[in-house]
Amino acid sequence: MLIRGGSPLSGSIVAQGAKNAALPLMASALLLKGQSLTLERVPDLMDIHTMAGLLRNLGANVEFGGGRMKIDVPDELKWETPANLVRKMRASSLVLGPLVARCGKAVLPLPGGCAIGSRPIDFHLKALAKMGAEIDLEHGSVHARTDGLRATRISFDFPSVGATENVLMAASMTPGRSVIENAAREPEIVNLAQALRAMGARIEGEGGGTIQVEGAKNLGSASVRIIPDRIEASTYLLAGVMTRGEVTVNGINPEYLESLIIKLEEAGIFVGVFADSVSVSCRDRRWKGVSLKTLPYPGFPTDLQPQIMAALCMADGTSVIQESVFDSRYVHIGEFKRMGCKLDIQGNTVVITGVSKLAGTEVHASDLRAGAALILMGLAAEGETTVCSLKHVWRGYESLMSKMTSLRADIELIPDQDGA
Repeated sequence: MLIRGGSPLSGSIVAQGAKNAALPLMASALLLKGQSLTLERVPDLMDIHTMAGLLRNLGANVEFGGGRMKIDVPDELKWETPANLVRKMRASSLVLGPLVARCGKAVLPLPGGCAIGSRPIDFHLKALAKMGAEIDLEHGSVHARTDGLRATRISFDFPSVGATENVLMAASMTPGRSVIENAAREPEIVNLAQALRAMGARIEGEGGGTIQVEGAKNLGSASVRIIPDRIEASTYLLAGVMTRGEVTVNGINPEYLESLIIKLEEAGIFVGVFADSVSVSCRDRRWKGVSLKTLPYPGFPTDLQPQIMAALCMADGTSVIQESVFDSRYVHIGEFKRMGCKLDIQGNTVVITGVSKLAGTEVHASDLRAGAALILMGLAAEGETTVCSLKHVWRGYESLMSKMTSLRADIELIPDQDGA
Protein backbone atom coordinates (compact mmCIF):
# COMPACT_ATOMS: atom_id res chain seq x y z
CA MET A 1 0.00 0.00 0.00
CA LEU A 2 1.35 3.40 -1.00
CA ILE A 3 0.23 6.13 1.39
CA ARG A 4 0.70 9.86 0.88
CA GLY A 5 0.31 11.14 4.39
CA GLY A 6 -0.17 14.41 6.18
CA SER A 7 -3.81 15.18 5.35
CA PRO A 8 -6.61 15.12 7.97
CA LEU A 9 -9.18 12.37 7.56
CA SER A 10 -12.78 13.50 7.57
CA GLY A 11 -16.14 11.75 7.29
CA SER A 12 -17.99 8.70 8.54
CA ILE A 13 -17.94 4.95 7.98
CA VAL A 14 -20.12 2.06 9.13
CA ALA A 15 -18.56 -0.62 11.33
CA GLN A 16 -18.26 -4.09 9.83
CA GLY A 17 -19.49 -7.24 11.53
CA ALA A 18 -17.02 -8.51 14.12
CA LYS A 19 -14.54 -11.05 12.80
CA ASN A 20 -13.94 -12.40 16.29
CA ALA A 21 -17.67 -12.98 16.74
CA ALA A 22 -18.30 -14.43 13.28
CA LEU A 23 -15.65 -17.16 13.52
CA PRO A 24 -16.94 -18.90 16.69
CA LEU A 25 -20.51 -18.50 15.43
CA MET A 26 -19.55 -20.30 12.24
CA ALA A 27 -17.86 -23.06 14.26
CA SER A 28 -20.98 -23.45 16.42
CA ALA A 29 -22.92 -24.63 13.36
CA LEU A 30 -21.07 -27.95 13.67
CA LEU A 31 -23.23 -28.72 16.71
CA LEU A 32 -26.27 -29.03 14.45
CA LYS A 33 -27.45 -32.24 12.81
CA GLY A 34 -29.54 -31.93 9.67
CA GLN A 35 -30.18 -28.27 10.59
CA SER A 36 -28.90 -24.86 9.49
CA LEU A 37 -27.44 -21.68 10.97
CA THR A 38 -28.04 -18.34 9.24
CA LEU A 39 -25.73 -15.42 10.07
CA GLU A 40 -26.27 -11.77 9.18
CA ARG A 41 -23.65 -8.99 8.98
CA VAL A 42 -20.80 -11.41 8.19
CA PRO A 43 -17.65 -9.50 7.16
CA ASP A 44 -16.02 -10.50 3.88
CA LEU A 45 -12.52 -11.36 5.13
CA MET A 46 -9.80 -13.92 4.45
CA ASP A 47 -10.32 -15.56 7.85
CA ILE A 48 -14.05 -15.93 7.17
CA HIS A 49 -13.32 -17.69 3.88
CA THR A 50 -10.75 -19.92 5.61
CA MET A 51 -13.30 -20.97 8.23
CA ALA A 52 -15.92 -21.51 5.51
CA GLY A 53 -13.46 -23.77 3.69
CA LEU A 54 -12.82 -25.70 6.90
CA LEU A 55 -16.56 -26.23 7.48
CA ARG A 56 -17.05 -27.39 3.89
CA ASN A 57 -14.17 -29.84 4.30
CA LEU A 58 -15.93 -31.30 7.33
CA GLY A 59 -19.10 -31.80 5.28
CA ALA A 60 -21.17 -28.64 5.76
CA ASN A 61 -22.61 -26.63 2.91
CA VAL A 62 -21.76 -22.92 3.22
CA GLU A 63 -23.38 -20.17 1.13
CA PHE A 64 -22.02 -16.65 1.60
CA GLY A 65 -22.75 -13.35 -0.09
CA GLY A 66 -23.82 -9.81 0.67
CA GLY A 67 -23.05 -10.13 4.37
CA ARG A 68 -25.36 -13.16 4.77
CA MET A 69 -24.16 -16.70 5.39
CA LYS A 70 -26.17 -19.90 5.58
CA ILE A 71 -24.51 -23.06 6.90
CA ASP A 72 -26.37 -26.34 6.30
CA VAL A 73 -25.01 -29.21 8.38
CA PRO A 74 -25.63 -32.87 7.40
CA ASP A 75 -26.44 -35.75 9.72
CA GLU A 76 -22.89 -37.09 9.37
CA LEU A 77 -19.75 -34.98 9.68
CA LYS A 78 -16.08 -35.63 9.09
CA TRP A 79 -14.05 -35.13 12.26
CA GLU A 80 -10.47 -34.83 10.97
CA THR A 81 -9.46 -31.30 10.00
CA PRO A 82 -7.01 -30.49 7.16
CA ALA A 83 -3.66 -29.01 8.18
CA ASN A 84 -3.49 -26.63 5.21
CA LEU A 85 -6.57 -24.76 6.44
CA VAL A 86 -6.11 -25.07 10.19
CA ARG A 87 -2.59 -23.65 10.10
CA LYS A 88 -3.76 -20.47 8.37
CA MET A 89 -5.40 -19.05 11.49
CA ARG A 90 -5.61 -19.49 15.22
CA ALA A 91 -9.42 -19.51 15.26
CA SER A 92 -9.41 -22.96 13.65
CA SER A 93 -9.12 -24.34 17.18
CA LEU A 94 -12.75 -23.31 17.70
CA VAL A 95 -14.00 -26.38 15.82
CA LEU A 96 -12.48 -28.70 18.44
CA GLY A 97 -15.19 -28.38 21.09
CA PRO A 98 -18.12 -28.70 18.65
CA LEU A 99 -16.57 -31.72 16.89
CA VAL A 100 -15.87 -33.60 20.12
CA ALA A 101 -19.41 -32.90 21.38
CA ARG A 102 -21.06 -33.75 18.07
CA CYS A 103 -18.91 -36.62 16.74
CA GLY A 104 -17.23 -37.96 19.86
CA LYS A 105 -13.81 -37.44 18.31
CA ALA A 106 -11.67 -34.89 16.48
CA VAL A 107 -8.20 -34.47 15.01
CA LEU A 108 -6.85 -30.93 14.88
CA PRO A 109 -3.36 -29.91 13.75
CA LEU A 110 -1.99 -27.23 16.05
CA PRO A 111 -3.34 -23.96 14.57
CA GLY A 112 -1.42 -21.05 13.08
CA GLY A 113 -2.15 -17.33 12.73
CA CYS A 114 -0.31 -14.11 13.54
CA ALA A 115 3.14 -14.26 15.12
CA ILE A 116 2.23 -12.43 18.35
CA GLY A 117 3.19 -15.01 20.95
CA SER A 118 2.96 -18.64 21.92
CA ARG A 119 -0.79 -18.62 22.75
CA PRO A 120 -0.96 -22.31 23.69
CA ILE A 121 -4.34 -24.04 23.60
CA ASP A 122 -3.69 -25.78 26.92
CA PHE A 123 -6.77 -24.15 28.48
CA HIS A 124 -8.96 -25.62 25.73
CA LEU A 125 -7.52 -29.11 26.12
CA LYS A 126 -7.59 -29.22 29.93
CA ALA A 127 -11.21 -28.07 29.97
CA LEU A 128 -12.34 -30.64 27.41
CA ALA A 129 -10.42 -33.33 29.31
CA LYS A 130 -12.31 -32.40 32.47
CA MET A 131 -15.54 -32.83 30.52
CA GLY A 132 -14.52 -36.40 29.73
CA ALA A 133 -12.49 -36.16 26.51
CA GLU A 134 -9.31 -38.17 26.18
CA ILE A 135 -6.65 -35.87 24.71
CA ASP A 136 -3.40 -36.93 23.02
CA LEU A 137 -0.82 -34.95 21.07
CA GLU A 138 0.55 -36.96 18.16
CA HIS A 139 2.78 -35.67 15.33
CA GLY A 140 1.80 -32.03 15.86
CA SER A 141 -1.94 -32.70 16.06
CA VAL A 142 -4.49 -32.86 18.84
CA HIS A 143 -6.39 -36.17 18.95
CA ALA A 144 -9.52 -36.01 21.08
CA ARG A 145 -12.10 -38.74 21.69
CA THR A 146 -14.90 -39.47 24.12
CA ASP A 147 -17.75 -41.88 24.71
CA GLY A 148 -19.79 -38.89 25.81
CA LEU A 149 -18.95 -35.55 27.42
CA ARG A 150 -20.25 -34.88 30.91
CA ALA A 151 -21.48 -31.66 32.46
CA THR A 152 -19.04 -30.32 35.04
CA ARG A 153 -17.59 -27.20 36.66
CA ILE A 154 -14.59 -25.65 34.94
CA SER A 155 -12.50 -22.82 36.38
CA PHE A 156 -9.97 -21.15 34.09
CA ASP A 157 -6.68 -19.84 35.44
CA PHE A 158 -6.96 -17.06 32.83
CA PRO A 159 -10.15 -15.85 31.10
CA SER A 160 -9.19 -17.20 27.68
CA VAL A 161 -11.65 -16.15 24.97
CA GLY A 162 -11.05 -19.17 22.74
CA ALA A 163 -11.19 -21.67 25.60
CA THR A 164 -14.40 -20.10 26.93
CA GLU A 165 -15.95 -20.35 23.47
CA ASN A 166 -14.88 -23.97 22.96
CA VAL A 167 -16.27 -25.07 26.33
CA LEU A 168 -19.45 -23.02 25.89
CA MET A 169 -20.15 -24.75 22.57
CA ALA A 170 -19.31 -28.23 23.85
CA ALA A 171 -21.40 -27.74 27.00
CA SER A 172 -24.40 -26.64 24.90
CA MET A 173 -24.64 -30.17 23.51
CA THR A 174 -23.80 -31.93 26.79
CA PRO A 175 -26.87 -32.88 28.89
CA GLY A 176 -26.76 -31.54 32.42
CA ARG A 177 -25.56 -28.33 34.03
CA SER A 178 -22.06 -27.06 33.24
CA VAL A 179 -20.52 -24.07 35.01
CA ILE A 180 -17.65 -22.03 33.51
CA GLU A 181 -15.83 -19.92 36.11
CA ASN A 182 -13.42 -17.06 35.32
CA ALA A 183 -14.98 -17.06 31.86
CA ALA A 184 -14.03 -14.46 29.27
CA ARG A 185 -16.48 -11.54 29.25
CA GLU A 186 -15.99 -10.19 25.72
CA PRO A 187 -19.03 -9.03 23.70
CA GLU A 188 -18.16 -11.80 21.22
CA ILE A 189 -18.82 -14.35 23.99
CA VAL A 190 -22.25 -12.79 24.55
CA ASN A 191 -22.98 -13.01 20.81
CA LEU A 192 -22.05 -16.71 20.80
CA ALA A 193 -24.27 -17.39 23.81
CA GLN A 194 -27.16 -15.67 22.00
CA ALA A 195 -26.67 -18.02 19.05
CA LEU A 196 -26.46 -21.15 21.20
CA ARG A 197 -29.55 -20.07 23.10
CA ALA A 198 -31.37 -19.59 19.79
CA MET A 199 -30.37 -23.18 18.90
CA GLY A 200 -31.93 -24.51 22.09
CA ALA A 201 -29.29 -24.44 24.83
CA ARG A 202 -30.15 -22.77 28.13
CA ILE A 203 -27.40 -20.30 29.06
CA GLU A 204 -27.13 -17.72 31.83
CA GLY A 205 -24.41 -15.33 32.93
CA GLU A 206 -22.63 -14.57 29.65
CA GLY A 207 -20.77 -11.29 29.86
CA GLY A 208 -19.98 -12.02 33.51
CA GLY A 209 -17.30 -14.10 35.15
CA THR A 210 -19.49 -17.22 35.57
CA ILE A 211 -21.55 -18.84 32.80
CA GLN A 212 -24.05 -21.62 33.47
CA VAL A 213 -25.11 -23.93 30.65
CA GLU A 214 -27.93 -26.46 30.52
CA GLY A 215 -27.02 -28.54 27.50
CA ALA A 216 -29.45 -30.09 25.03
CA LYS A 217 -29.03 -33.45 23.31
CA ASN A 218 -30.12 -31.98 20.00
CA LEU A 219 -29.94 -28.38 18.85
CA GLY A 220 -32.07 -26.75 16.14
CA SER A 221 -31.78 -24.25 13.31
CA ALA A 222 -31.27 -20.59 14.23
CA SER A 223 -30.65 -17.15 12.76
CA VAL A 224 -28.26 -14.67 14.43
CA ARG A 225 -26.94 -11.17 13.69
CA ILE A 226 -23.25 -10.61 14.29
CA ILE A 227 -22.27 -7.70 16.53
CA PRO A 228 -20.20 -4.78 15.15
CA ASP A 229 -16.42 -5.02 15.20
CA ARG A 230 -15.05 -2.97 18.10
CA ILE A 231 -11.41 -3.30 16.98
CA GLU A 232 -12.11 -2.14 13.42
CA ALA A 233 -14.20 0.78 14.71
CA SER A 234 -11.44 1.78 17.12
CA THR A 235 -8.83 1.64 14.36
CA TYR A 236 -10.72 4.18 12.22
CA LEU A 237 -11.26 6.47 15.20
CA LEU A 238 -7.52 6.41 15.88
CA ALA A 239 -6.91 7.22 12.21
CA GLY A 240 -8.97 10.36 12.77
CA VAL A 241 -6.92 11.23 15.84
CA MET A 242 -3.51 10.64 14.25
CA THR A 243 -4.28 12.73 11.16
CA ARG A 244 -5.83 15.50 13.30
CA GLY A 245 -9.14 15.04 11.56
CA GLU A 246 -12.77 14.30 12.36
CA VAL A 247 -14.06 10.73 11.98
CA THR A 248 -17.35 9.11 12.96
CA VAL A 249 -18.01 5.38 13.13
CA ASN A 250 -21.69 4.47 12.82
CA GLY A 251 -23.38 1.18 13.70
CA ILE A 252 -21.29 0.54 16.81
CA ASN A 253 -22.25 0.00 20.45
CA PRO A 254 -20.23 2.66 22.36
CA GLU A 255 -20.04 0.35 25.39
CA TYR A 256 -17.71 -1.91 23.38
CA LEU A 257 -15.24 1.00 23.06
CA GLU A 258 -15.36 2.25 26.64
CA SER A 259 -11.72 1.43 27.47
CA LEU A 260 -10.53 3.32 24.37
CA ILE A 261 -12.86 6.27 24.95
CA ILE A 262 -11.54 6.66 28.51
CA LYS A 263 -7.93 6.79 27.28
CA LEU A 264 -8.71 9.21 24.43
CA GLU A 265 -10.46 11.58 26.81
CA GLU A 266 -7.58 11.24 29.29
CA ALA A 267 -5.26 12.27 26.46
CA GLY A 268 -7.33 15.42 25.85
CA ILE A 269 -9.10 14.31 22.67
CA PHE A 270 -12.74 15.23 22.08
CA VAL A 271 -14.93 12.12 21.80
CA GLY A 272 -18.61 12.25 20.90
CA VAL A 273 -20.63 9.30 22.18
CA PHE A 274 -24.11 8.69 20.76
CA ALA A 275 -26.67 5.87 20.79
CA ASP A 276 -25.05 3.85 17.99
CA SER A 277 -22.03 5.88 16.92
CA VAL A 278 -18.77 7.34 18.22
CA SER A 279 -16.85 10.28 16.78
CA VAL A 280 -13.50 11.94 17.40
CA SER A 281 -12.45 15.50 16.60
CA CYS A 282 -8.78 16.38 16.68
CA ARG A 283 -8.44 19.40 14.38
CA ASP A 284 -5.79 21.91 15.52
CA ARG A 285 -5.41 19.86 18.67
CA ARG A 286 -2.54 18.03 20.33
CA TRP A 287 -2.92 15.20 22.78
CA LYS A 288 -0.90 14.16 25.76
CA GLY A 289 0.68 10.86 26.71
CA VAL A 290 -1.16 8.30 28.82
CA SER A 291 -0.34 4.97 30.47
CA LEU A 292 -2.27 1.76 29.93
CA LYS A 293 -2.12 -1.99 30.41
CA THR A 294 -3.74 -4.51 28.09
CA LEU A 295 -6.20 -6.76 29.90
CA PRO A 296 -9.07 -9.12 29.14
CA TYR A 297 -12.39 -7.35 28.51
CA PRO A 298 -13.55 -4.93 29.83
CA GLY A 299 -9.91 -3.87 30.06
CA PHE A 300 -7.95 -2.32 27.20
CA PRO A 301 -7.84 -4.86 24.32
CA THR A 302 -4.53 -6.33 23.23
CA ASP A 303 -5.82 -6.24 19.64
CA LEU A 304 -5.75 -2.45 19.88
CA GLN A 305 -2.33 -2.12 21.48
CA PRO A 306 -0.31 -1.48 18.27
CA GLN A 307 -2.82 1.13 17.06
CA ILE A 308 -2.94 3.09 20.33
CA MET A 309 0.87 2.86 20.49
CA ALA A 310 1.02 4.49 17.07
CA ALA A 311 -1.14 7.38 18.29
CA LEU A 312 0.88 7.80 21.49
CA CYS A 313 4.08 8.04 19.46
CA MET A 314 2.78 11.49 18.42
CA ALA A 315 1.55 12.57 21.85
CA ASP A 316 3.07 15.31 23.99
CA GLY A 317 5.22 13.85 26.75
CA THR A 318 5.76 10.25 27.76
CA SER A 319 3.42 7.26 27.57
CA VAL A 320 3.77 3.77 29.04
CA ILE A 321 2.16 0.60 27.64
CA GLN A 322 2.28 -2.73 29.44
CA GLU A 323 1.32 -5.81 27.41
CA SER A 324 -0.07 -8.50 29.69
CA VAL A 325 -1.95 -10.77 27.28
CA PHE A 326 0.45 -11.90 24.52
CA ASP A 327 4.17 -12.41 24.99
CA SER A 328 5.45 -11.32 21.55
CA ARG A 329 3.26 -8.39 20.64
CA TYR A 330 6.04 -5.84 20.28
CA VAL A 331 7.56 -7.12 17.04
CA HIS A 332 6.25 -4.02 15.24
CA ILE A 333 8.42 -1.65 17.27
CA GLY A 334 11.36 -1.91 14.88
CA GLU A 335 9.15 -0.72 12.02
CA PHE A 336 7.78 2.11 14.19
CA LYS A 337 11.34 3.31 14.86
CA ARG A 338 12.00 3.42 11.11
CA MET A 339 9.32 6.11 10.91
CA GLY A 340 10.89 8.22 13.65
CA CYS A 341 9.23 6.93 16.82
CA LYS A 342 11.10 6.95 20.13
CA LEU A 343 10.43 3.72 22.00
CA ASP A 344 12.22 1.89 24.77
CA ILE A 345 11.32 -1.74 25.57
CA GLN A 346 11.69 -2.93 29.15
CA GLY A 347 10.41 -6.50 29.36
CA ASN A 348 6.70 -6.43 28.63
CA THR A 349 6.59 -2.64 29.01
CA VAL A 350 7.25 0.03 26.38
CA VAL A 351 8.09 3.62 27.25
CA ILE A 352 7.10 6.03 24.46
CA THR A 353 8.50 9.52 24.08
CA GLY A 354 6.24 11.50 21.78
CA VAL A 355 7.60 13.13 18.62
CA SER A 356 6.17 16.06 16.67
CA LYS A 357 6.20 14.33 13.29
CA LEU A 358 6.69 10.97 11.59
CA ALA A 359 8.67 10.33 8.42
CA GLY A 360 7.32 8.21 5.59
CA THR A 361 9.37 5.18 4.55
CA GLU A 362 8.98 1.49 3.61
CA VAL A 363 7.74 -0.74 6.43
CA HIS A 364 6.56 -4.35 6.75
CA ALA A 365 3.49 -5.64 8.58
CA SER A 366 4.33 -8.51 10.94
CA ASP A 367 0.73 -9.30 11.89
CA LEU A 368 -2.86 -8.12 11.47
CA ARG A 369 -3.05 -5.32 14.04
CA ALA A 370 0.56 -4.18 13.54
CA GLY A 371 -0.25 -3.80 9.85
CA ALA A 372 -3.24 -1.61 10.69
CA ALA A 373 -1.07 0.50 12.99
CA LEU A 374 1.54 1.03 10.26
CA ILE A 375 -1.20 2.22 7.90
CA LEU A 376 -2.29 4.74 10.55
CA MET A 377 1.28 5.94 10.89
CA GLY A 378 1.60 6.29 7.12
CA LEU A 379 -1.55 8.43 7.05
CA ALA A 380 -0.05 10.73 9.69
CA ALA A 381 3.52 10.81 8.38
CA GLU A 382 5.13 13.38 6.13
CA GLY A 383 5.84 12.17 2.60
CA GLU A 384 5.13 8.72 1.24
CA THR A 385 4.94 5.45 3.17
CA THR A 386 4.86 1.99 1.64
CA VAL A 387 3.37 -0.75 3.82
CA CYS A 388 4.39 -4.21 2.61
CA SER A 389 3.14 -7.71 3.54
CA LEU A 390 -0.51 -6.68 3.69
CA LYS A 391 -1.78 -10.27 3.64
CA HIS A 392 -2.29 -10.09 7.41
CA VAL A 393 -4.35 -6.90 7.20
CA TRP A 394 -6.90 -8.44 4.83
CA ARG A 395 -7.65 -11.02 7.54
CA GLY A 396 -9.37 -8.40 9.68
CA TYR A 397 -10.46 -5.31 7.74
CA GLU A 398 -13.29 -5.45 5.22
CA SER A 399 -13.35 -2.82 2.43
CA LEU A 400 -10.39 -1.04 4.00
CA MET A 401 -9.40 0.74 0.79
CA SER A 402 -12.87 2.10 0.04
CA LYS A 403 -13.47 3.11 3.67
CA MET A 404 -10.16 4.94 3.89
CA THR A 405 -10.64 6.74 0.58
CA SER A 406 -14.16 7.76 1.66
CA LEU A 407 -12.44 9.47 4.61
CA ARG A 408 -10.20 11.28 2.06
CA ALA A 409 -7.10 9.18 2.62
CA ASP A 410 -4.62 9.34 -0.28
CA ILE A 411 -3.76 5.64 -0.63
CA GLU A 412 -3.43 3.06 -3.39
CA LEU A 413 -2.47 -0.56 -3.77
CA ILE A 414 0.63 -1.26 -5.84
CA PRO A 415 1.98 -4.61 -7.10
CA ASP A 416 4.72 -6.15 -4.99
CA GLN A 417 7.98 -7.39 -6.47
CA ASP A 418 6.35 -10.69 -7.43
CA GLY A 419 3.51 -8.89 -9.21
CA ALA A 420 0.90 -9.95 -6.62
